[in-house]
Amino acid sequence: MIKKLAKSIREYKKDTILTPTFMVGEVFMEMLIPFLLGKLIDKGIIEGNIKIILILGAVLVVTALLSLFFGVSAGRSAAKASSGFSKNLRQDMYEKVQKFSFYNIDKFSTSSIVTRLTTDVTYIKDAFMSMIRGAVRSPLTIIFSFIMAFVVNPKIALIFLAVAPILGFLLILIAKKAHPIFERVFYTYDDLNNVVQENVKGVRVVKSFVQEDYEVQKFEKISNSIYQDFSKAEAILAFNNPLMQFFIYLIITLLSWFGAKFIVAGNMTTGEITSLITYAMSILNSLMMLSMVFVMIIISGESAKRVVEILDEVPDIADPENPIMEVKDGSIDFENVSFSYVKDENKLCLKDINLKIKSGETIGIIGGTGSSKTTLISLISRLYDVTKGELRVGGENVKNYNLKVLRDQVSVVLQRNELFTGTIKDNLRWGNKNASDEELVEACKLAQADDFIQGFPDKYDTYIEEGGTNVSGGQKQRLCIARALLKKPKILILDDSTSAVDTKTDSLIRKSFREKIPNTTKIIIAQRISSVEDCDKILVLDHGEINGLGTHEELLKSNEIYRDVYESQMKGEEDGEEKTR
Repeated sequence: MIKKLAKSIREYKKDTILTPTFMVGEVFMEMLIPFLLGKLIDKGIIEGNIKIILILGAVLVVTALLSLFFGVSAGRSAAKASSGFSKNLRQDMYEKVQKFSFYNIDKFSTSSIVTRLTTDVTYIKDAFMSMIRGAVRSPLTIIFSFIMAFVVNPKIALIFLAVAPILGFLLILIAKKAHPIFERVFYTYDDLNNVVQENVKGVRVVKSFVQEDYEVQKFEKISNSIYQDFSKAEAILAFNNPLMQFFIYLIITLLSWFGAKFIVAGNMTTGEITSLITYAMSILNSLMMLSMVFVMIIISGESAKRVVEILDEVPDIADPENPIMEVKDGSIDFENVSFSYVKDENKLCLKDINLKIKSGETIGIIGGTGSSKTTLISLISRLYDVTKGELRVGGENVKNYNLKVLRDQVSVVLQRNELFTGTIKDNLRWGNKNASDEELVEACKLAQADDFIQGFPDKYDTYIEEGGTNVSGGQKQRLCIARALLKKPKILILDDSTSAVDTKTDSLIRKSFREKIPNTTKIIIAQRISSVEDCDKILVLDHGEINGLGTHEELLKSNEIYRDVYESQMKGEEDGEEKTR
């Protein structure tokens, strides 16, 4: 796990190495200061030797300045290394997520991915800084302090050896008690992010149903859960400080007791006891810092596992070794195709689909909710891979194509239309970043979007708010269709993408498709019969199986499901006309 995370250090290796190097210099200088101070007291102040005072005073000043230099340098390089590491780690995770297929994305919730990219990376960054600074500084300080204490007075230094391990054991025990609570908090953060995301994204629905109080209660419940866990963990860690204070006063008392006896006996000086007390404080403070580093590493350990889960996830859809770089035409062949979201042949969503679509044909797909219409078209652009059978586009198995080439030629307007923050032009150029203004207008005219765009004060430079909240559902759908058309695909798939437009606009869109892009294979998933009745073929899906295939007239005669849908919609239209009269 550490090796995988360490790959994200990359260009910040130099700063990562320099930090502990500077820490060695800082600690060494700090350990010299109490020793020199003791000599200054004994040889200079007590004996009244001005020359010694001036010399040792100057050495102390230089030592302090060197310690400051090393400390500042360590802090700067540590900040650069940790911030750079977290930047690279976040970038590596984000790039990996972009390579995920829908199957991989389904394994992680959106809120969980967000938490891993933000909160978890922050904890890892803090732990990384603690490791290259605190985890180096504290052990070095303890070691140097012990050495210097034994140099000053070996007998008194034995007090440190007796007390320090006990304190170290107790501090680690406290940290281990707090660890399971911190571990639990991360998964609660996932839930919190999920609630916030759902609420903000669906704020209009929340307000429409006057559910603000319910949403507040839901958030408060999860927030309180995090509060209680953190309070519990912090309450355990709160023992660190009083425990530390107890041992500090214990050691100072023991040093004072034995030191006084040694001074009276002439075996110790005032300067030496001052130095020993300083070293005692250094050892105890370093143990305290080491325990906090230990806590930080424990907390980040869970974050590291969650981050590595993303980095280790293998996209189940990838380019073949020698991919085909051209889609010859828009023909599509389903041959005994079956599909399962969980890759279990006993839990199939699509069963034995056999379908041949010629290049340039217009195919309509009708079926009830849950009949796997969206699943069927998701296989064509390899958003998922078939579980059984073979799917060919342009005469070649879709698995043999370069993914970008295939998806550029199989343009899908998904059921959930997404627009991004930016201008209308910015959103349209997702389809073709090099498209000219004339091409944008042409695509929008095909999608019947140009008229309403021209009605905006800023026209194509109109700013789209996050999620496209400042345009209507029908406008959003038409912009998404125009964006797909800009790719100039060989296959265009509309997944219920005209449901929010009126029947007249829907008809105009289909008419423009027939006249302007006759050679493009068009697949239209719709709930309205009127949206597909003029298609070359209409496919009726029922529970993941083909229930019927033919023209509008053929299906009216031969397919009961199609006929029932048609009659119910016709009856609804007649009832609506009577009411308006």
